[in-house]
Amino acid sequence: MEELREKGGISVATEHIFPVIKKWLYSEKEIFLREIVSNACDAITKLKRLEALGKYDGNGEAYRVDVSYNKEAKTLTVSDNGIGMNSEEVKKYICNIALSGALEFIQKYEEEKNDSGIIGHFGLGFYSAFMVSSTVDVITKSIDGSGTVKLVCTENGEYTLESAECERSRHGTDIVMHINSEGEEYLEGYKLKEVMRKYCAFMPIEIYLTDECEEIKENDDKLPEPINDTSPLWQKNASDCSDEEYKDFYNKVFNDFKEPLFQIHINADYPLNFKGILYFPRIQSEYESLEGQVKLYYNQVFVADNIKEVIPEYLLMLRGVLDCPELPLNVSRSYLQNSGYVSKISAHIAKKTADKLCGIFNTERERFEGFWRDIKIFCEYGSLKDHKFFDRIKNIILFEKTDGKLLTADEYIENAKDKYEGKIYYATDKVTQAQYISLFESEGIEVVLLDKVIDTQFITLIEQEKNVKFLRIDADVADALKNNNSDSTVDENIVALFREASKNSEMKVSFESLKDASVPAILNITEESRRMTEMMKMYGMPMDSFKEETSLVVNTSSELIKKLGSTNDEKAKLAAAEQIYTLALLSQRQLTPEEMKNFISTSLNIIEKTL
Repeated sequence: MEELREKGGISVATEHIFPVIKKWLYSEKEIFLREIVSNACDAITKLKRLEALGKYDGNGEAYRVDVSYNKEAKTLTVSDNGIGMNSEEVKKYICNIALSGALEFIQKYEEEKNDSGIIGHFGLGFYSAFMVSSTVDVITKSIDGSGTVKLVCTENGEYTLESAECERSRHGTDIVMHINSEGEEYLEGYKLKEVMRKYCAFMPIEIYLTDECEEIKENDDKLPEPINDTSPLWQKNASDCSDEEYKDFYNKVFNDFKEPLFQIHINADYPLNFKGILYFPRIQSEYESLEGQVKLYYNQVFVADNIKEVIPEYLLMLRGVLDCPELPLNVSRSYLQNSGYVSKISAHIAKKTADKLCGIFNTERERFEGFWRDIKIFCEYGSLKDHKFFDRIKNIILFEKTDGKLLTADEYIENAKDKYEGKIYYATDKVTQAQYISLFESEGIEVVLLDKVIDTQFITLIEQEKNVKFLRIDADVADALKNNNSDSTVDENIVALFREASKNSEMKVSFESLKDASVPAILNITEESRRMTEMMKMYGMPMDSFKEETSLVVNTSSELIKKLGSTNDEKAKLAAAEQIYTLALLSQRQLTPEEMKNFISTSLNIIEKTL
């Protein structure tokens, strides 16, 4: 081979680009290791591709990447036994910034197979080494039979290219980084392990880490283990993965030993072309952080943490990994926010989540009910934000009854068809509304519990879809609560008495004979006015001019009401009416300070008279 000896300067289109590379190429300095190691994997992937095409005979050679560090010599070396480069390729792909060797390689063989799996950023990626290095040596030997060449490149952009037969006899490349004072932390084994576990944990070629200064122990037969898993779970078919593997993968990636509720295995083909596994974590309490974590990969190379743009807003609690080879390796937030491909990924994730939920509901109803309370709020919020999502899960939405049992809207409607067809009764507070709940349950009327703010917004969707009406139990006196021959005759004296007791001269008072004679009166607020009140509060609208439509339902079956109508002691009659009204009011809301003061005073007077 003809002796090679060249000197020159890196060819760049922009003057003084090296200082820019050193400071601003990547947001995190540690990414340099990802770039150099992924380039090494890339070189091996190219060679394996040629081998698969019958253009190279590897003779069963085991491919690997070695990362070794020498704290004394202050060097960090990344070696591979991949395709290597000859002198012309070194000048073309390294001495000219912003060319991509992988791009040309893919174009050359694209007619044979489009999906090469090559990472392919041997342009600026190589120069990321200068964020921690003063000098970088490239020692490489191509599979084309040409000799070994060595490039020595300084942080000023000057290089020397020469023959170096004695430094490498086999094909492949060594990248030797001479670490500067700013990068000395990357000569520590613990730091390198930390960075490599973050960025290289699932790269497709086995990667080994070695301390060159460590003495080789005699009689140590233990073989070194790669720091990465070359066949991550998301690369497999869901049918080939066990529940235990899914749990182990979750624990390993997120260091969370709580068992997730379920996982969604995605293997999307053309035109989306991405894979991944997403987990729905178990939320321990409502005060626990609901922020999830989705790790983005590019052909098994870690790109970024917690990428929210690819997950629907209402599913941000998901944890998992997505491998998207259609995205650029150095993807930016602005790219993600404006990418049609990303929006399609988001829509596909929503669909797969809905499909998964429906599948569990249909085949494992008991399991679904077991975690429904953990996912309820997300399903309701997702339904409000995304009509397609609601359309997919509308038939598996569960409602919890006051006795703790769960049922769908369709099941409730079916149970109610003979008694209260077209209505679903609900409570928002089991304690405050205990009296109403007791009235309904004593007559066999099912009451569901809607105790979250979002519930009243969500039920409007069910009402439109199922053609039913949700009514809070204190909004309407159900027919089933009334006696068959209910006496609803209006007693004007009683009406006047309760209006005086409530200090509301316009209050609506009606009369019904209820089956439960122990309740003298109940206070109802129409469903429409209550929902309007809740909406106005939610949006901070002024409440001064708005009054809820309330009515006091007097139970003519009650012995107290009968006595109230027959007594002649006006003072006692008014005191009793005030007490009855306040008790009815307590089932609706908290008393004002003045109301509470009067209630306590009246109660004490009653107690005093009974002794």
